Amino acid sequence: MTSAGRSHSPLFRRPVLCGLAALAVAGALTGCQVTVRDKDRAEPGAPTPAATETGGPSGPDSVGDRYVPGDGNGGYDVQHYKLKLAITPGGAKELDGTAEITASATARLSRFNLDLTGLDVAQVTVDGAAAQHQRQGSELIVSPAKAVEKNATFTVAVRYSGTPQPVVDPILGRYGWIRTSDGVFVACQPSGAHTWFPSNDHPSDKATFDFEVTVPEGLTAVANGEPASKVPSGDGTDAPGDDPNIVPAAAGRRAVTTAWRVKDPMATYLATVTVGRFGVKTGKTPGGIPIITAVDPTVSAVPLDVFHAKSAEITDELVKLFGPYPFTSTGGIVDNAAVNFALETQTRPVYSALGADQTIIAHELAHQWFGDSVSVTRWQDIWLNEGFATYAEWMWGERIGVETVQEKFDGLYADSGNRELWNVPSGNPGRANMFGRSVYDRGGMTLHALRKKVGDDKFFDILKTWAREKRHSNATTPQFIQVAERVSGQSLDTFFDAWLFQRGRPAL
Repeated sequence: MTSAGRSHSPLFRRPVLCGLAALAVAGALTGCQVTVRDKDRAEPGAPTPAATETGGPSGPDSVGDRYVPGDGNGGYDVQHYKLKLAITPGGAKELDGTAEITASATARLSRFNLDLTGLDVAQVTVDGAAAQHQRQGSELIVSPAKAVEKNATFTVAVRYSGTPQPVVDPILGRYGWIRTSDGVFVACQPSGAHTWFPSNDHPSDKATFDFEVTVPEGLTAVANGEPASKVPSGDGTDAPGDDPNIVPAAAGRRAVTTAWRVKDPMATYLATVTVGRFGVKTGKTPGGIPIITAVDPTVSAVPLDVFHAKSAEITDELVKLFGPYPFTSTGGIVDNAAVNFALETQTRPVYSALGADQTIIAHELAHQWFGDSVSVTRWQDIWLNEGFATYAEWMWGERIGVETVQEKFDGLYADSGNRELWNVPSGNPGRANMFGRSVYDRGGMTLHALRKKVGDDKFFDILKTWAREKRHSNATTPQFIQVAERVSGQSLDTFFDAWLFQRGRPAL
């Protein structure tokens, strides 16, 4: 994620340069259950299975992540989400949906929880049989007619409707389901997914997805993955051209349905179904990776063709640095949303009305490796997402002549009195600072200091090894340290302790 504006919102990174004018001249463990290994330690206070009133076992109503209290659930491992959604922006109810969730029980379950906030639930079934359900805050508590046995695969279907509301958090800011002038912008980090579909809303439980999205005539819904049908394109007046993969958005129909499929596991917060009037372009990067981009034409500083080409170029260049691209397509969505951030929604990052300069594109596309494919096990380790993406941003800035990575590092290091940077340990910043400057900038500096310590060859080998070995799974900082030590042949505990876990500016 990247952000603009310096405020109490921890989404702050640095001022965002709007527009793409510079671009024109110059961009698997499915739903794994975490096992504590070696240097890892279990979260204090993690919930344990409870019992129902009838004495049967129930899944925990939280994964015990202190950075997002109450998020996630236990007792099952989601394999797949199938979401059938009718979205009517500005309607009496904007969303009418059915979620079919296929999961594997990790314990015998007489009851289990899903995360869901603020929407009306009409019906719940488990394996086709009606199930009792009740609401408790952001929890949907499901009691199947028959207990689900341990290791059994089961499907829970939830029919629901309403108007999702954005999350407004005094620490984390405003995110989730954001209305725009012509649709909705959906960006859910860290835990806004359960405002629009029932889920196990924590990145430690990743799953594949199918979306079937119906929107009014003239609008386009763009989701993650690849479309199973042609994608509507245009602003309601312009034809999409001769691209065989897209059709005019206004085609004389009252509603348009598009299906999208995500073949690789995805964390819930990375899901999007952004809706609006978009120009859409498809194709392949020069390196052969399928690419789909969408731009709202009212964001005039972002030409679709230029954004498409730069996203393709940057994807291919990052492959050289980090190894094979981890997903089946790349791209991006630029929408007219009045928010001050971009987000690495899987395969298709979303950018707001602020636009997307080259370094922002590099940041969000680097997340496809670091954050999306290799996802955090707990939010404490978010520097594994943001520090890595920030370093990619700096490397792209050096490539296009903004400033070298060393110059960036030196400038930050010279600011010895910066309490925001040096008094917050990026390896455990606390909830109030999980999107703060230390996570981004000190996280990026940690990688540059590691690069200087082990040399370029070993450094990039570490990054490629990490991306390869943890592909489509969840990981922790201790596991990254283990990889760095193994690949470099050096003992690095003291180094990482100083850079990630101690307050104060590390000595060079």
